[in-house]
Amino acid sequence: MPTFQELYEAHAASVYRFAFSLTRDRQQAEDIVSETFIRAWSRRERIHTETLRGYLFAIARNLFLDGRRNERRRADLDETLVDPAPDPIRRAEAGMALERVDRVLGRLPEADRSAFLLRVQQDLPYAEVARILGISIVTARVKVSRVRARVAADCLREEPS
Repeated sequence: MPTFQELYEAHAASVYRFAFSLTRDRQQAEDIVSETFIRAWSRRERIHTETLRGYLFAIARNLFLDGRRNERRRADLDETLVDPAPDPIRRAEAGMALERVDRVLGRLPEADRSAFLLRVQQDLPYAEVARILGISIVTARVKVSRVRARVAADCLREEPS
């Protein structure tokens, strides 16, 4: 078993990207990452190295779902916030495309969004996606395929003429 630091350095960025994609909030994502690694480390004797990434993603997803259940109100991100980084044309175009995709993903049910993110963003095999979400492999494949089609269709509809 790796040390805590090795575990964290190897997987924190992936867990953060997944948590941020679910929460769309930097602070919440950081909190989920911290709690994920605390929980994983406290149960390290139960972890099998071949399922380590999936185990971390499952913990992060469960923390996200627990947080949603406890939320009374949910505030949308303020779209007037400006990125302080330099804004070249290509970066702006890429950002607009990502925003369109993000809007589409934001309208999807959480389970569909999670299946898509675990498969596409985290590059997990369908079997692992299915295990994390508690669904069949066929259902995982169908969810990811439908989200891909929905993202493509919605983004094409939003393309400026």
